[in-house]
Amino acid sequence: MVIGEVQRVDTSGSKSSKSSGDTSDCTPPTGIERQKAEKRLVRKLDMRLLVPVVVIYIMNYIDRTAITSARLKGLEQDLKLTEVQYSVILAVFFAVYCPSQIPSNMVLNYISCPSWFISACVISWGLVSTLTGVTRNFSGILICRLFLGIPEAAFYPGSIYLLSRWYTRKELALRTAFLYGGLTISSAFGSLMAAGILSGMEGRLGIRAWRWLFYIEVCGVYKTETRLRRTRCKGRHNDVPGHSDAVSAAHPNLIFAHCQIRWILPDYPNNTQWLSPSERRLAQIRLAEDAGEADEDTHNDSAWKGLLSAIKDPKVLLFSFVAFFDLMGMGFVNFFPTLTATLGFSTTITLLLAAPPWIVASIICVVNGYHADRTGERFFHVTAFWWMSILGYVVALSTMSVVGRYIALFLLASGHTGFVMTFVWVSNSIPRPPAKRAASIGIVSGIGNLGNLVSSFLWKTEWGPRYAPSMIIGICSLVVAIFLSFVIRTLLVRANKQFELLEDDQWQQAPINEDRVREAARLEGLALEEALRRRRDFRYLY
Repeated sequence: MVIGEVQRVDTSGSKSSKSSGDTSDCTPPTGIERQKAEKRLVRKLDMRLLVPVVVIYIMNYIDRTAITSARLKGLEQDLKLTEVQYSVILAVFFAVYCPSQIPSNMVLNYISCPSWFISACVISWGLVSTLTGVTRNFSGILICRLFLGIPEAAFYPGSIYLLSRWYTRKELALRTAFLYGGLTISSAFGSLMAAGILSGMEGRLGIRAWRWLFYIEVCGVYKTETRLRRTRCKGRHNDVPGHSDAVSAAHPNLIFAHCQIRWILPDYPNNTQWLSPSERRLAQIRLAEDAGEADEDTHNDSAWKGLLSAIKDPKVLLFSFVAFFDLMGMGFVNFFPTLTATLGFSTTITLLLAAPPWIVASIICVVNGYHADRTGERFFHVTAFWWMSILGYVVALSTMSVVGRYIALFLLASGHTGFVMTFVWVSNSIPRPPAKRAASIGIVSGIGNLGNLVSSFLWKTEWGPRYAPSMIIGICSLVVAIFLSFVIRTLLVRANKQFELLEDDQWQQAPINEDRVREAARLEGLALEEALRRRRDFRYLY
């Protein structure tokens, strides 16, 4: 809808106004009271939204990457997998995971209760991942990996979108850094847990240690074995319990824990029940002020229109290729324990050594997010860490010494900081409407994760232990990602300059949605003319 061309009608029947619920009679706080209320709201969101999604993401990534640790303790031998088959079961996950992210985010934007949707996905991937420990051959584990990709596809892009519905542009980088820090911490915790499980659970109850890895890591408990022992003591089983007993004992813990997510996570600012009406209105006001438009879809917006609009936006395509080449360059993540094993230590020590690089990367990620929020800068906060990964590749190619290769692992792991900031940049660059933002995040994540699929075939065993071809491909991929990021920055700088040169009469033809501006004016208690003026002050972050 374009100002100057739109019929000026009352928007009380629009989608955004309908969804405002019972906040219309709440007078927004001002001055010092507004600052205090906003701080209380952000603290509450950090506890009820940020902390849960970080914890869930840790579980998500541990579930997804447990297979890389299981490889070190007999998974390939027990299932009689060839190297190509192992690469296929890694790749098939992303073959399903990537295309599922776009419709998943569209659904998330369309429904009014994302907490139900996310909790259902968490339960689903937990059950499927647990069943991976029961598989007996290539076909079985392939099916598990196929079905694992569908529910897991909902979480990361969905979490980014959900965070963007609550936090302003200057708050989003730090919160997203904490979220992605969950990935790097999960890589560390996953390695530590795997070290303990693989070294201490071999043969327990007649089950291989790598199978216990899926039962215990997925369920997050060590109660499984204890419960089975109690079962045997009571005489319910005369023989050693099998895999089905382990899975059935684990499921109640899994489902109970994940069902709590529904009651912890918020929905959207207009309908979250554990917020008061004044807090819900304040949450909506904050986002309206941030972009000059209410963060709501109007009656003219739809999931399908949002998708089409995202596809037509050249920034979305560029961001997609940035994410693709970034993740292809970061393909070592799926082989990190294997790379650490080139240091020449035992399986347990290898897994213990794999943890510190990810702990350091998590700290770097959070510090970078904090600084990005304080400065509002995006390009250098994205690309600087890709140069660190490139340096890590160069060091690894230059030496096979234990110290040199281990330092290279720290440098490589730090590069993932750039990936998290890419999605912050996407959300900042496509702020409205929410339907387009949701589709854009899904597209970028979906196409980007195809880089993981490609990289599954780029770390061949015959190239080890140096893996020179793999690392050279990684360097080239990251250089391309850096170049495309510079192109995006140039486009955003040019767009901001064009905004500054527009005269008042030219703004009448600018693509501003008047319905969302009217809703922003209603929420903030402003005249429409003042709201339109504030909308014109919007600038992209680059």
